This record gives sequence, structure tokens and C-alpha cells, in this order.
Amino acid sequence: METKLFQSGNVSFEYIDTWEVEKADTFSNPDCIATLSKGELNLLNVVAFPTETNLDSYKEFMEKCIVDDGGVILESDFIQIASMDAIRLYGNIKTPEITFDIHTFVFIEKGNIYIFELRTAEYSSVTIKEYYNLVSSLKLE
Repeated sequence: METKLFQSGNVSFEYIDTWEVEKADTFSNPDCIATLSKGELNLLNVVAFPTETNLDSYKEFMEKCIVDDGGVILESDFIQIASMDAIRLYGNIKTPEITFDIHTFVFIEKGNIYIFELRTAEYSSVTIKEYYNLVSSLKLE
């Protein structure tokens, strides 16, 4: 498998060619800088916007949003990835139409927030490893 480089503004990361860069949905989410998919069951959105919050406050906010949406938080912690401090959140959401896992990494650097959110209905450790590798390659310039 070959790796490719995604770059938008000051954000860059590597992804393998089994993922496809889609047109970012900036109409319904103007902060979206990247959308990638892997088959029909995996969708990754990357958003970035200015913020005045910090990782502690945003972690609480994210957990509340998932629970309010009827989800269950399976893991939520602070980690270091891509040489930066981050929030890692893993949850499960069940709707009448679909059950999916949500894997999220949040970085806050120099007054900006960067969120990598994978929604997957595919229970594949390979896909999760590819996602972690993608996030691990993040560079902010």
C-alpha cells in the first residue's frame, strides 16, 4: 500500500491509498477541512477552527454530547500523539438506522482546535490502526 499526503492550510497528514479523499462538506460544516472514506462503512472528518477552550473543558463537552446523543463512552483519556497533547475518545452510538463506533482525537494548539473523528460501522482493527497511523502523522505548521 502506498501512502499519500493530505495538506490544507497548516494541516498535513499521511494516509494510505485504501482511503479516498472525498469532497469536504463545507456547506453543512464550514470548519471541515478534510473528509476521507474507506468503503461505505468508514467516514473520517477533520475539522479546524479557532477556539478559546482547553483540552480539559473540551473533553467534558465531548463526553456530554455523546451521552446526549444516546451514546456510550467506552474510553476517554488524555494522551500524547503526533508529539502533541490530545484527547482520545472512543464511544458507541446506536440509532434506529445504524450502530457505529466513534473514534475521536482532539488537539488544541496556538488558539486553534483540530478534531479527527472517525465514524465506523466496520469492526476492523486494521481500519482503526490505519486511522491511528494517519493521526500520528499529523503536522501543524
